[in-house]
Amino acid sequence: MSLRMHQLVADLKPFEGRFGMTWRVALLCALVAAVAMIYKIPEPAIGCYLIVYLMKQDASTNIVLAIGATILVTVFVALVFLLTRWTIEVPFLRLAVMALASFAFVYLGSVSKLGPLGSDMALVITFALTLVSGAPLGEVVTRGLLYAWQMVTMPMALMLCFNLVLGWKPSTLLRTTVRERIEVAGEHLRRNDAESLARVQELLREGNAEHDQRALLTRILHYVPSRVTNMLAQAIEQSYALLLAVSAMPDTVTDEERGQLAAQCERVAAALKAEAAIPPPDTPLPSGDPALREAWAMLRDMADPEPAWPAMAQEPFFAADALSNPAHQRFALKTTLAAMIAYIVYAGIDWQGIHTAMITCFVASLGTTGETVHKLTLRIVGCLIGAAMGMAAILFVIPSLTSVGGLMGLVFVAMLPAAWVSSGSERISYGGVQIGLAFLLTVLQGFEPSLDMDSARDRIVGILLGNVLVYLIFTRIWPVGVVTGVRSGLSKALAALSRLAALPRDNRRALVDQAAAATVELRQASDQLAMAHYEPASLRPSPADIRRFQTMIAEAEHLPASLLLAPAPDPDEAARLARLSKAVATATPPDGSHGQQTLDAPAAPRATAAERISRIETALVTEA
Repeated sequence: MSLRMHQLVADLKPFEGRFGMTWRVALLCALVAAVAMIYKIPEPAIGCYLIVYLMKQDASTNIVLAIGATILVTVFVALVFLLTRWTIEVPFLRLAVMALASFAFVYLGSVSKLGPLGSDMALVITFALTLVSGAPLGEVVTRGLLYAWQMVTMPMALMLCFNLVLGWKPSTLLRTTVRERIEVAGEHLRRNDAESLARVQELLREGNAEHDQRALLTRILHYVPSRVTNMLAQAIEQSYALLLAVSAMPDTVTDEERGQLAAQCERVAAALKAEAAIPPPDTPLPSGDPALREAWAMLRDMADPEPAWPAMAQEPFFAADALSNPAHQRFALKTTLAAMIAYIVYAGIDWQGIHTAMITCFVASLGTTGETVHKLTLRIVGCLIGAAMGMAAILFVIPSLTSVGGLMGLVFVAMLPAAWVSSGSERISYGGVQIGLAFLLTVLQGFEPSLDMDSARDRIVGILLGNVLVYLIFTRIWPVGVVTGVRSGLSKALAALSRLAALPRDNRRALVDQAAAATVELRQASDQLAMAHYEPASLRPSPADIRRFQTMIAEAEHLPASLLLAPAPDPDEAARLARLSKAVATATPPDGSHGQQTLDAPAAPRATAAERISRIETALVTEA
């Protein structure tokens, strides 16, 4: 328990940019609530929830999300309207359309880059269709689908305008990221201890995908001159390679060599902070250790006065297994089933006050059982905290409100803690979303703040009912254990490492991309494995299996740097890693393994790539 409390305290600590993100989300939610009240747009809590859930740090991503969500909901509302013309007066057909819309959007989010936005669209469209259940055909648009369109487009329009004025430029965030990486590398070079190395590894686990996307949007939207954009895009790659080199630097590198490299890191970081030209190293590249040479080479390349735009690999919009992997369809079916049961329950007993049950089903749906149980705890705790805040506001604040400005102040203050938590790590972010959602659903009822405690109670009951439905369905129907997620992440990481081992050494961009991809997949596999103790005993992996996966992940985490620094591609290592990737995914021993094997002592800190691959092979065939 003390370890978990220590982790919770660490997750709640401030970091650079967290306060700025918090007040921006809170202020934008206050604006959404005010506009919804003034123009009588129903369910302002959903609009605010979209802000909390979708808002990112950089303005460019938020602008693209706002435009994309608006286009998406406009097209789909038009499509659903055509369908409802023939189903609005037939409850069974209307329910079928709701289920179809829910399945389609949740499935689309699962198999594409839409991600959570797919579930958000399913929530808005499905909930809007419940609003038209008693409306004559001529009022369908104004009473239902038009409401759905307004519920999405209004907060998205405000998010777009807000980020044009007060959003963080992606170029600023890119410069901050590069500077932070270089400062952390310099700090580790001087300290050379476990704490500084852990910070290096933490930055490596972030990968480059999000930063590459920011660089691309910076170029498309012309935030800064092309030369600066090219420099920042190159620096993201170079700073990541620098961190890899520093993390793999052996003890044979002298303190003097480390000090010289750290001093250059400090000069580069200072130039980035001042937005000045990056100074080139004043010494030639060393000819000794490969890691030391790589680090100096990256700092030299950063000083290129005429950087070119790097050739970025573009990931496909749809997942490769979109049609072949039944897990996507099952996830969409389970989410839809939970939402439809919630709707049938509150409509059947005519208790419209607990309609938040259906909303919660879309918000709460997750992949594996371990994640579901873990996030269930966060959601329930967040719901109770948010509901308590809402009740306190109803009792002590709302009676004295006399204007929309007062409501905006209330929402702003209440959303500050919710936004602070939601902007943290994935371990706690869902709790922040639930705090905000529960408060908003309790306070924002109808087109004005309400003093009705019964409505607040009903909405809390609905949230808890939705959580229970999601838990029961996701743990009883096609339950997905964390082992599935661990195997998937580890297999993808080994496949990326196989490609890294086979690449020619002169293709620096591709080498860094594969190293970053492997590191990110390993982090996700490790995060999944940490959820194992939340699973029911029937799904939970054995302690021996957990240790085997931990061993494989720990050994694989050293391979990106080792393979990146290798002087030449190694087809044999690439083939071994490819076989391991397939074996992990299919839960079968790799080709060529013989009988039961056991692991001896942990590998040496500077073990070769071949030795670490052998240990992964051994761990994979070890019997529990």
